[in-house]
Amino acid sequence: MDFPILSAVTFTPLAGAILILLVKMLTGAQTRPDGSEDERVMYAGLMFSVGTFAISIFMFFSYDLNGTGYQLIEQVDWFSGIQYKMGVDGMSLLLILLTTLLTPIALIASIGSIKHRLTEYVVSFLVLETFMIGVFCALDLVVFYVFFEAGLIPMFIIIGVWGGVDRIYASFKFFLYTLLGSLFMLAAVVYMYLTAGTSDVVQLEQFEFAKSAQTWLWLAFFASFAVKLPMWPVHTWLPDAHVQAPTAGSVILAGILLKMGGYGFLRFSLPMFPDASVLFQPFVFTISVIAIVYASLVAWRQTDMKKLIAYSSVAHMGFVTLGIFSFTEIGVQGAVFQMLSHGLISGALFLIVGVVYDRMHTREISAYGGLVHRMPIYATLFMLFTMANVGLPGTSGFVGEILTMVGAFQANTWAAAGAALGVIFSAVYMLTLYRRTVFGQITNPDLESIEDVNIKEMICIIPLAFGTILLGILPNLIFDITRESSLHALAQMAGG
Repeated sequence: MDFPILSAVTFTPLAGAILILLVKMLTGAQTRPDGSEDERVMYAGLMFSVGTFAISIFMFFSYDLNGTGYQLIEQVDWFSGIQYKMGVDGMSLLLILLTTLLTPIALIASIGSIKHRLTEYVVSFLVLETFMIGVFCALDLVVFYVFFEAGLIPMFIIIGVWGGVDRIYASFKFFLYTLLGSLFMLAAVVYMYLTAGTSDVVQLEQFEFAKSAQTWLWLAFFASFAVKLPMWPVHTWLPDAHVQAPTAGSVILAGILLKMGGYGFLRFSLPMFPDASVLFQPFVFTISVIAIVYASLVAWRQTDMKKLIAYSSVAHMGFVTLGIFSFTEIGVQGAVFQMLSHGLISGALFLIVGVVYDRMHTREISAYGGLVHRMPIYATLFMLFTMANVGLPGTSGFVGEILTMVGAFQANTWAAAGAALGVIFSAVYMLTLYRRTVFGQITNPDLESIEDVNIKEMICIIPLAFGTILLGILPNLIFDITRESSLHALAQMAGG
């Protein structure tokens, strides 16, 4: 294909961001007396993000589902043997679609709730979208690293400027944790480039690094991906970041940014460092099970709704690493499915919390109770995503969890048993949350006048609900697309 579709889908949001900034500079600041800005800026940003989604749909239909290897490749020499090289396989294709779906949803959710510095807010999200898509498209290690690191900056700004009371602390904690992890990866990238003489991902997959070097390279990449995912014990930045971030920031953070860690393991750690991956399998299993059990127990005792869902994310990402390092087709397929499923479910749960937060301006569980009497549609949607998060059959959450556990069981019985505990605990904390907020009698007089979900909120949540049920009933829609990329990662591990 002559048309550079991957570059188009990657840089359309960035072009939109630049255009919005230029218009603001040329027309002057459109700030009202109360400090708010004209919401047309938001609609302009939304137009570009919806346009990006349309291009990603075109990209999907341009992809040959029966083909093998990377497709839609674009390649231009950059400098010193480093290339601007883009390409997708089944896994990255679906993660790009998830990114382009969640970004317009996040912007729609922000309409009316963000009034100050609106231009900068929209620009931050569009720039972030470009960097996120770039991560999943990049087939050059240096280009990947640039996109991977650059995504830190807009998210740091989103949390630090439009976040809650402790936003500065949370944004710096997020930034420093992620940056520190990535410094180790940078050193590994430099070593790999100098040793192999190339930064091309396809060539690096074929290059055999010495076993002693593999160990250190694996650890360097692990430091970065473990923080991003996040894995226990480097997870502590996530609850703080989620609690302080605006609703849209939490949707993107949980829905997309966390998935970069799992994607990195499948794209780099397994194919390029197979010996080290086998060596560290027991270690990864151990901390994955600890993450699942520990995060679930901590989630149970939370009083803040956002913090509870944040710890839930840590637990669910434990299933992803469990599936990846099972080194079985069913485990890896399950891990990729779990990443996509969690993107829909956790994004929706943060939107659900955002609905009542916009009305009541509190996330404390104790402030609610009896919402079903005033908000029946809200209670229904909340129930759906609660069940999906627990892993109820018929929802996408079930498919991802059961497959990762089957894969883990084939590799290590005890790891699977530990993960099964996490499933039980997730039912405990999610059903406790639902009971305390939705059921019972209304005790808070402020809730007597609370309104049910409006059209804007429905537009945000319904697509995610549809996706959650569809993937729960027809999981092969995903497996048919990701099978090739899963087998490729495992084949590289096996030496071929």
